[in-house]
Amino acid sequence: MAETKREIERKYEATARTELPDLTRATGVASVEDRGVAELDAVYYDTPGLRLAADSVTLRRRTGGGDEGWHLKFPVAAGVRDEIRAPLSKSLPTSLAALIRSRTRTEDIVPVVRLRSSRAVRHLVDADGGLLAEVAVDTVHAERLPKGPKTSWTEIEVEVADDADPEILDAVEKRLKKAGISPSTAASKVAKALAETGEPAPETAHATDGPPSDGDTAGGRVLAYVRKQIEAIVALDPAVRRDLPDSVHQMRVACRRLRSAFKSYRKVLDRTVTDPVGDELKWLAGELGHARDQEVLHARLLGRIEAIPDTLLLGPVRGRLRIWDTARSEDARRTALTALDSDRHLALLAALDALLADPPLRKAAHDDAERVLARAVLKDYDRLATRVDHALALRPGHDRDLATHEARKAAKRARYAAEAARPGLGKPAKRFAKKVKAVQSLLGDHQDSVVARDALRELGIQAHAAGESAFTWGLLHGQEEADGADRERELPGVWAPASDPELRAPLTS
Repeated sequence: MAETKREIERKYEATARTELPDLTRATGVASVEDRGVAELDAVYYDTPGLRLAADSVTLRRRTGGGDEGWHLKFPVAAGVRDEIRAPLSKSLPTSLAALIRSRTRTEDIVPVVRLRSSRAVRHLVDADGGLLAEVAVDTVHAERLPKGPKTSWTEIEVEVADDADPEILDAVEKRLKKAGISPSTAASKVAKALAETGEPAPETAHATDGPPSDGDTAGGRVLAYVRKQIEAIVALDPAVRRDLPDSVHQMRVACRRLRSAFKSYRKVLDRTVTDPVGDELKWLAGELGHARDQEVLHARLLGRIEAIPDTLLLGPVRGRLRIWDTARSEDARRTALTALDSDRHLALLAALDALLADPPLRKAAHDDAERVLARAVLKDYDRLATRVDHALALRPGHDRDLATHEARKAAKRARYAAEAARPGLGKPAKRFAKKVKAVQSLLGDHQDSVVARDALRELGIQAHAAGESAFTWGLLHGQEEADGADRERELPGVWAPASDPELRAPLTS
């Protein structure tokens, strides 16, 4: 079974003659313990085109040392990576293969580099005997596979111990720099090996020669935004599989932003190409949405329950909510993972790559960005205004609930259009997006209350059928009705700043 470890480390240049300074002089270090030398043998795997290395993802099979096995590392921040480990086996474990699927697609996974290292290890310990960090001096011999060039070097690696304060890295670095030891310029051992034994990894796994490089054109601006969303979808795929916090939400947002950009900027991108891709993005967002919607709904209902007095909790309310949520959450997660494992998802990723490689640019793509982008944002505003006016004209009830939901979707599209246009339109687009986001948030809260009422009715029916009191579920249903009514009353006040002509004036000039 795979396990995850957060790795926080820094690397430094060294030679065979480099000597470590006295690290007991580093703040917090009481002693340095020599842990001997370990012989490590690691083979790094990638696609022939180095798609993993291009995204700073590393996959290796290592023998020797205390953690031999398969290691898959994802970048988190500078000097921080998540390492997912699996037991040593001859072939790549399926659990790790799934995590790199969005990047490797159907390509072969082949050995690209072999690193054999002699690792001299020292432990930095505090006054209480607690481990602060591990300092390793690595003598590395690298070979490009198969039967490629070889290189070797020495480096120093300082890694924070589990649960230790990362500030120890600053204290150690201060001592190393005073000894003339400089930070490494290589992001990782495998990156250095690739660079010194042949072709290094490309700068990005999704780079193409297709998009125009001129950021001042409408096409340049829109494609930069499109590329950002595509890269987010690819990067968030393994995060969703690992069930990381907010990953489903962020991946669904990237799908929606991309689909929205296709719609808003039809003057820039040919819809005969983007519409089919947008349909597939809608499918993926929908499959991911079950998990996210259930997460939001459960948090809302649980918050309602926690807020009412215990005297009004009649029956096993918390237990019924927990059972109901567990079943729905498990189903939703299975749905999301099934979608990510499907050939349909791979086909969508391939279509997105193709779109970047050969962008379906229309004539307006070559025009000045400000004028084209502003027109698209204003067109989406007009769409939003029509839907808000329609919702406000209706009497409270089912039809108005549907109309406010449609207005919410229009607000989201207008906001995304403004966010995409912000690099070209600057502060006016930022201010517009902020006001529209307030409308979207209010309408979103209203929609959440509508969905919550349906769930509470279902829970009430289940409780009644089981011979339990349905009083609490009815009480919560009433609270949600009142909350929805409050949002409807607030809508005109929130809409007024977003519909102020002065807000749009800079976009029309």
